[in-house]
Amino acid sequence: MHRGIYEAASGMIVQETNLDVVTHNLANVDTAGYKKRVSANADFSALLDRIEKISEDGDTKLTTVLPADMPFKGRAIIGSLALSTVFSEDVMDTSPGVVKTTESPLDMAIDGPGFFSVADNEGNTYYTREGNFVPDINGNIVTPNGMTLQGEGGNLSIGNATRVEVNKIGQIIADGEVVGRVAVFNFANPTYLRQAARNLLLPTEQSGEAEAVENAKIWSGALETSNVSVVEEMVRMIEAQRVYEGASKALMTHDEQTTKLITSFSRG
Repeated sequence: MHRGIYEAASGMIVQETNLDVVTHNLANVDTAGYKKRVSANADFSALLDRIEKISEDGDTKLTTVLPADMPFKGRAIIGSLALSTVFSEDVMDTSPGVVKTTESPLDMAIDGPGFFSVADNEGNTYYTREGNFVPDINGNIVTPNGMTLQGEGGNLSIGNATRVEVNKIGQIIADGEVVGRVAVFNFANPTYLRQAARNLLLPTEQSGEAEAVENAKIWSGALETSNVSVVEEMVRMIEAQRVYEGASKALMTHDEQTTKLITSFSRG
């Protein structure tokens, strides 16, 4: 009977997390270049079927093993049953958003896969699809929150130029002179990029390291919109709410049955 309580409670926790993911997506529906997150769940036994193992380089790593191979002394496993469902991870949906034209020459959109590289004042590098760049007081090309756009040779700057354009291969042309070229990077598994801020991404072990994209194409005077579909997210929200309500009712039913069981045995 307690197994049912655990399963119902875990289901409620999972749906709370799913609602958080959906809410975050809806909050960024108008954020340029934003890629929606999709949550993934797993059964609890799948997380238990892992043991710590010391690798050859001396690091402690979690290794997935089959239940039959786990070191249970004097016991034989005849089967397994998941006690509950748990939130496993959330990954990024890399499908492209709609590209809309603007009147700003420093607005850029990547034609195809890849990410812009931006850096903060401390030298930390991030990756993003958000292409609404502007010049700062020093002439550097920056994001709205002050991150400097990176080119093939470092920070990109237009100085005091009065006329700026970006061609299809990403070259920055200031007053008729090429001053740099936008660097575009991609990853082996970009879905596993970690979200460091609203629209800033960091590589992970699963995503792999950044690799420069050769012959990347850039649309100038255009922005890629978010790939969040309000209708799809609302459907996911309704589904999560209904599952949450169902799990809540199941939890209350198990609690009532447990109370009756305890009362019956106490009278006996």
